[in-house]
Amino acid sequence: MNPLLSIETATQLAVFLANRPGALARVCEALAKAEINIHALSTSDTVDHSVVRMVVSDPTKALMLLGEAGTLALETEVLMIETASQPGVLAKIAERLAEIKVNIEYAYLAGGRGAEKGLIVLRPSDVEKAKHALNDL
Repeated sequence: MNPLLSIETATQLAVFLANRPGALARVCEALAKAEINIHALSTSDTVDHSVVRMVVSDPTKALMLLGEAGTLALETEVLMIETASQPGVLAKIAERLAEIKVNIEYAYLAGGRGAEKGLIVLRPSDVEKAKHALNDL
């Protein structure tokens, strides 16, 4: 069985927020009111701000909404990989990308405990080269 079920490019938003209680809640509430679904999300923090990386159902609408609210958000192209949730899948992906000299700048994963499928959001140094190399994995 092929562990990679689908690979697609997606627009990820990097949203810069104050590192304070309620900042993420306000963004998520605004997206919900605009009927924008969050497919994947990761946060990282520094002393004074957080970077929230998210893949959403309507990145263009979300970017406009955030901009109107005065929130800095940047677009980045990433790979969304729907995969079988089993040991070794990420190792195979990382090995294949290493073989073609494509670096994984960052990645985040999601999958429920006991789920058959998982989701990997991957930011490779070369999105198209990575997508091509992983298509036959």
